[in-house]
Amino acid sequence: MVGSLFSPLTLILILLGLGLFFLLFTRRQRPGKILVLIGTLLFGFMSFDGISGRILRPLEYKYPSLLSVKDIPDVKWIVVLGGGHASDPKLPVTSYLSEDSLPRLVEGIRLHQEFPQSKLILTGGKLFDRISEASALADVALLMGAKKDDLILEETSKDTEEQARLIQQMVDQERFILVTSAYHMPRSIALFKRLGLNPIPAPTDHSVKERQRIAPWDFYPSAHSLREAEKAFHEYLGWAWAKLIGRI
Repeated sequence: MVGSLFSPLTLILILLGLGLFFLLFTRRQRPGKILVLIGTLLFGFMSFDGISGRILRPLEYKYPSLLSVKDIPDVKWIVVLGGGHASDPKLPVTSYLSEDSLPRLVEGIRLHQEFPQSKLILTGGKLFDRISEASALADVALLMGAKKDDLILEETSKDTEEQARLIQQMVDQERFILVTSAYHMPRSIALFKRLGLNPIPAPTDHSVKERQRIAPWDFYPSAHSLREAEKAFHEYLGWAWAKLIGRI
């Protein structure tokens, strides 16, 4: 809730709303104009990939993608951190997973195929839904060809910190591959290492990508760029909070 309050779009709307209040309902025109100007400029800056992408890139590329596993000894566990879900009985289960969760699961299954003897640990509790996120991930994993015996569900965690503690109990000190969105990986690794674990990072779901050619829409504002800024602000805020309370 706090993270959403400090997201770029929320802050922009607060600035614009306060500015309009001063302009329309008070005689203090100067503060109103300043607030509207700041809100408008912030909205413009965050809507362009050249700015939001630069903010997000240091998070997404702190750890390289796990493209080759030939130099990695056999691992017993592959952990996929849930990134949100919403179950709707009127929709296929493939639509339950969020835009973060689905790429994480796909990458987890790809790596599981590289290590056929491994177990796939799927994480995430119910929170505000009737079914757990781990259960939704498992349903989609089965549709994608995973075997039920290879899946282990962690269905009680509410955030990354709880996922780290519960996974520690499952894997003990054994090496494991950690799969999550690239922007979320630095904070996740820090939380796991704080518990004495040493996961092998396998970031996925990158938003910032090297374009082979410049496209016309690169010069236009987009909701995608706002989403990039939102991800970055959420992670930096989460990192600052974890530091403040001594969790990383």
